[in-house]
Amino acid sequence: MEVDDTKNLYEVDQYDGKDDFPQRPIANLQIHDTVPVGRKGLFFIIGIQVFVILILIILLGINGVTLTHLNTVDMCDSTGASTGASTGASTGGNTADVLTSTAFQDQFDRFNSTLQDQFDMLNNTMQNRFNQLFNMTKDSSMKINDIVDFTDGSVNSTGNIEQILKVTGDSAGMLMNVVNTLSTIEGNSVTSSGAINDILVIVDQLLGLQNASSLFNSIQPVSCKDIKAVLPNSPSGYYHVNSHTIYCNMDTLCNATGGWTRLAYLDMSDATQNCPSGFRLYQSGGVRACGRPVTGSASCSSVTFPSNGINYTQICGRVTGYQFGSNDALHTGNGNNHNNLNADYVDGVSLTRGSPRQHVWTFMGGVFESINIPSNCPCTAGSPQINIIPDFIGNNYFCESGNPTSSYYNQFFTADPLWDGKLCRSLEAACCNAPGLPWFHRDYGTASTTDYIELRVCGDEGTNNEDTPFGLAEIYVK
Repeated sequence: MEVDDTKNLYEVDQYDGKDDFPQRPIANLQIHDTVPVGRKGLFFIIGIQVFVILILIILLGINGVTLTHLNTVDMCDSTGASTGASTGASTGGNTADVLTSTAFQDQFDRFNSTLQDQFDMLNNTMQNRFNQLFNMTKDSSMKINDIVDFTDGSVNSTGNIEQILKVTGDSAGMLMNVVNTLSTIEGNSVTSSGAINDILVIVDQLLGLQNASSLFNSIQPVSCKDIKAVLPNSPSGYYHVNSHTIYCNMDTLCNATGGWTRLAYLDMSDATQNCPSGFRLYQSGGVRACGRPVTGSASCSSVTFPSNGINYTQICGRVTGYQFGSNDALHTGNGNNHNNLNADYVDGVSLTRGSPRQHVWTFMGGVFESINIPSNCPCTAGSPQINIIPDFIGNNYFCESGNPTSSYYNQFFTADPLWDGKLCRSLEAACCNAPGLPWFHRDYGTASTTDYIELRVCGDEGTNNEDTPFGLAEIYVK
């Protein structure tokens, strides 16, 4: 910050080091006792004396005002000093009786002491801030090394490194501004609250930038929302934080801005992927999916996805699956668990969070797409299941059938994936018009949680008759 060398500087007349300022005589008035006077002369003399007394009173008033002004400023104003000097010369005022060298010295000492105190305070503050910045910069350097050492080609760390280097570059520029400002202040021996505030603002901004790099080395759980907050232009991709890698979706998802942390991702179209433990692989014509192990009775297979301590208030995701056999959604003809969230209440996929389980979303599989029977989806035209949806589900469900025929077949229907919003024939038109499909979204407002997410594939009959294996699961929290 540039400072005008002459602004707020004040000047005084040259001081010769003596005890008093140079004196100028007020006037020389000589009265000769031998001069005879008459009545008119006496009046003339009295008038002269009154005039002189008035002049003295005016001079004393000017001196008093000058003293008051000097006591109310820290330094002598250059304009006021020059004006006062000229006034004193023209009127013959004696300023030495008002302002002595001792008073001036006291005034200067007080100013110098205040100046030194303010500069010392600024210096201490800046030293503390620079120490913080130095330590954070070392953390950034170490983190870059960590990222480089960690990556083996499976994680694209270029974005992370570019972000940190940009922060470092911005920090260096701001540091130069701070140094230049301090040099200007020290060189001119001038300080002000405005200058100090400017410097502290720069330092606070710099510390804010450094928080971005220190975030990657935090010992607290770090979410993609946290990264988005300190690095708003961060792209979607993998980030290495808290000694592990997370995937962030930084784009708009479920009609909400970016900063989504992915908890689950399994795409069985990738032949290198395996089903979670406790699930059975279905495979036909290049389609792969994960369902219940072979069983002759009702059951559920489960997998959980931890949040790793990340707080969230929203869940967004999608699941696609396939129909095997004669799924009947929520039909109550088999078993008595259809109002029990902890049991096989659905032929389909159940998403819950935490323990005890709290319902997130239900993905149902109906039996037919084009003929109306009680085993069809609740959203199918004329289905009686619309009246038996459990309260814990409400409207938080998707349902679809993958069987385009009017016959029961114990086969794996791969031509029409479920819950993707496509190929909903005739009676199922409303099912494909569900809001958000294929993405589901739950927003819990201000109620945050770190609950894990649980995915279960359930059926109220044995796998020889029905199953609903899933081929894709992608779940985010924020």
